[in-house]
Amino acid sequence: MNGCWKTGRSGIRRLLCLIIAGAVLLAGCGGQPAGDGTEEDVNSVVLDEEVLAEAQGCFRFLWEQAQTDEESGAYGLVRDRYPGAKNVSSIAATGFALAAIPYGAEKGWITEEEGRERAEGTMDTLLSLEHKEGFFYHFINMINGQPGTGSEISVIDTGILLCGAITAGEYFGGEVQQKAAELYERVDWQYYLDGSRNMFYMSCSPEGKFAGHWDVYAEQLMLYVLSAGSPTHPLDSTPYYTFQRMKGKYGDYEFIHSWFGSIFTHQYSHAFVDFRGLVDEQGTDWYENSVTATLAARQFCMDEQEKWETYGENAWGLTACDTRDGYNGLQGAPPSGTDNRAHESSGTIAPAGAIGSMPFTPEESTAALKHYRSFPELLGEYGLKDAYNLDQGWFDTDYIGIDKGISLLMIANYENGFVWNLFMKNEAVRRGLENLGFTEKQDGDAPS
Repeated sequence: MNGCWKTGRSGIRRLLCLIIAGAVLLAGCGGQPAGDGTEEDVNSVVLDEEVLAEAQGCFRFLWEQAQTDEESGAYGLVRDRYPGAKNVSSIAATGFALAAIPYGAEKGWITEEEGRERAEGTMDTLLSLEHKEGFFYHFINMINGQPGTGSEISVIDTGILLCGAITAGEYFGGEVQQKAAELYERVDWQYYLDGSRNMFYMSCSPEGKFAGHWDVYAEQLMLYVLSAGSPTHPLDSTPYYTFQRMKGKYGDYEFIHSWFGSIFTHQYSHAFVDFRGLVDEQGTDWYENSVTATLAARQFCMDEQEKWETYGENAWGLTACDTRDGYNGLQGAPPSGTDNRAHESSGTIAPAGAIGSMPFTPEESTAALKHYRSFPELLGEYGLKDAYNLDQGWFDTDYIGIDKGISLLMIANYENGFVWNLFMKNEAVRRGLENLGFTEKQDGDAPS
């Protein structure tokens, strides 16, 4: 089969070839990835009207809130939020947008040529932006393409950007694919690695001062896949097996959790990497871990609904988002930290929390989406706004790019594995998973 490995671990080779061919059933949601990311599979699901409407709203944000002035030095970069922060773009939102463009073309929301032109122009911008060893600044000025004031050089936002670029490259091929490869190949992963601890640093200041570490599980799994598969600056699997895997329990649900218990940490890498049916050398099944984490997050909000009017069986998925008092990255559910006190819960819900789990819990996520859309104050030109809190009578006025991005990509994956299928076609991605020791899960494998 074209595109399948000729060498390496036979289990993961067979599984990923099946993924590419569209022969692996979408666990838990009745869908299946299409054959090449461009053709609808017979086992794909038909999106409910409300889900499709939200997907289109998300796409319109990522498409329309991009810089289209070719002389700006920021063409294709996507706003961090709207209508707030008028001139600030987010590298991560731009990565989500690059992955969304093929889906929009497939849906007929734009033409393929429009998508190709936008994707290639965005790649040109990215190749011209200031960077450090291939790593981008988190925020970029949309007027002139210069780094945002005080913005850090971000490894995780660069990772999301690269995943989006790879996805667009696999869809459009040609110059888009070549430029995506150039972006990926120039990243020197060693630069961002603390060799003394074999961990990626958490952040890097504009002056080049590193701080913190990705020392526990969160949204960073994509970084290990990208770095282990790099054609130019590969890292071995050591960083992947070094971070702490904290296992905790909420009710009947036990899983590896992130520090703040924020549900986006179980979603972001899964927007691109199809972990279904794969386990690593420690037996960890990250896909099933995310399913369990999602169910636990929903259960927490159900258990707390007498305390918070907003919460309930159709209003769940605490995640980093806007609140009445500003953006709060501590929003989450237990288990969290080492003592379940790291997260915050204040009655605020972001629709992206449940929608971003669409492939994991399709029925529950669809019901939540419909519930959110029942509030006129929460609906606008780009679908659902970022967050709301009934206890405070507060509805957000902004849309946030990364939240619209994760919502759209996970709807696409739920529908027919669209983004998964494109991303997993990439040879370096497949090599990265192999080099990390991922293999096909066998019947009887004990969960980790």
